[in-house]
Amino acid sequence: MSSPDRYAVMGNPIAHSKSPLIHSLFARQTGETLTYEAILVPLDGFAEAVERFGREGGKGLNVTVPFKQEAWRLAGVRTPRAEMAGAVNTLRFDPSGLWGDNTDGAGLVRDLVANHGVSLAGRRILVLGAGGAVRGVLQPLLDERPSELVIANRTVAKAKALVELFGDRGIALRACGFDALAGERFDLVINGTSAGLHGEMPPLPDDLLAEGACAYDMAYGEQPTVFVRWAGEHHAALALDGLGMLVEQAAESFYQWRGIRPDTAPVIARLREGGDEGG
Repeated sequence: MSSPDRYAVMGNPIAHSKSPLIHSLFARQTGETLTYEAILVPLDGFAEAVERFGREGGKGLNVTVPFKQEAWRLAGVRTPRAEMAGAVNTLRFDPSGLWGDNTDGAGLVRDLVANHGVSLAGRRILVLGAGGAVRGVLQPLLDERPSELVIANRTVAKAKALVELFGDRGIALRACGFDALAGERFDLVINGTSAGLHGEMPPLPDDLLAEGACAYDMAYGEQPTVFVRWAGEHHAALALDGLGMLVEQAAESFYQWRGIRPDTAPVIARLREGGDEGG
């Protein structure tokens, strides 16, 4: 009997990763025979770790911080969305070489649209932050054809660089600082800053959310994030964290590896319940 196909997530740190639990639940649900582990990789040893995993028969990898840009450089073939993201979170060992994708933006859009019924077409979207996490989701957001997408960041030059990169798609795309948001109203506000991880909030005006607006934090935690709390206090119709995005981007990776799309709803529910698996 052949051994199960082997998959893993690589990062540093990695002990907190929920990916092994998520993919084990996907495998059980779909009847796919595979193993999935978390691998702590030295900061200077990512390329070597990927090469060794493939040499030992590994089929695919998820990649998390701080190795997504390095994974992008290693991939000999990249999907268009990975190309634009400048980062890869999904690797597949193909006979022709190392194939790379970025499933983060697809996961975000699928969580918003499929799981929460949020329509993005024709809406005004504000994205907070201009780092790698934001760059990774812009293309799928723009593909939904919002009426306008604004990138706000403390360092306006970084936001302007993203506008340069993603412009010319027939969608109004502009950059600004947080102070320029006064008097603006948005249907969807997405927090892609790292400030929330430290319990901080970007300086946002109190009337930023349009009536019926959705607020979405790409981060998540055991407790509501500071941005999710702010959204609730400012009458968002929906105030969501990024746990659904995490599961949806994992499902997209699973699909790219196995050709089967798992049902994410029971997996999201399981993670919401908590427990001692994952972290």
